[in-house]
Amino acid sequence: MNETDILIRHYETHDEEGRLLSRHGQVEYITTQKYIHACAQTVGAKLVLEIGAGTGRYSVPLAREGFDVTALELVEHNLDVLRGKLTGGEKLTALQGNALDLSRFADGSFDLVLLLGPMYHLFTFEDKQKALAEAVRVTKKGGYLLVSYCMNEPTVVQYVFQRGNLREVLENHMLTADWHCVSEPKEIFELVRTEDIAALDATVNAAREKLVATDGATRYLCDFIDEADDFTFEKWVEYHLAVCERQDLIGASHHVLDILRKNEL
Repeated sequence: MNETDILIRHYETHDEEGRLLSRHGQVEYITTQKYIHACAQTVGAKLVLEIGAGTGRYSVPLAREGFDVTALELVEHNLDVLRGKLTGGEKLTALQGNALDLSRFADGSFDLVLLLGPMYHLFTFEDKQKALAEAVRVTKKGGYLLVSYCMNEPTVVQYVFQRGNLREVLENHMLTADWHCVSEPKEIFELVRTEDIAALDATVNAAREKLVATDGATRYLCDFIDEADDFTFEKWVEYHLAVCERQDLIGASHHVLDILRKNEL
């Protein structure tokens, strides 16, 4: 089974929609939406591309708000779910495609580009750099690109230690000497550190404006968050949003959002 087939099988059986709808998943969603809207407002965005749109958790609401959205997704099953949400009034074009090849789009086609999933599943620096470069290419000069990553340290803390997988991981040589997880396509997710993201950013014609922890400490406390009453959950979100840009906490977040603005030259 090749890398693409492994990914397709994962998303045919994994409830990603349900993850973002859970209480703990809502923190990531609320945070990401906050920064999407802030960037859109700054540039007066109308044309939005989401690369790796999944089941449309972001694309569909944005289209209902009046944005002209193009949703590109690799997995046909996810596209079927996305299309099933549409009522006919949205400006949304759903296309099957790969983040590594955006040749169907001209340079500078979109005001705002979202790359909120593909970097989770690209396992070489070259592939990640290609996806990022393509996303930057189709972004208008001065436009925004928002890129999500899965972070290394939460997996070491929770999967390796808390869930008792230390011996298995060591025996299978899944950690480097400095405790960086070694991922392969069969593990589904690629894990990075902040310096890995910075190295990718250095290869493209865009400048970082913010690096944001989209869920922060939330998933360490997911049972507590899921069971919290409305008041407690509201205050947790308030706390999280107050600290999500603190760079001393970024690497401990399960997910981060890299906010780039394409250079004018």
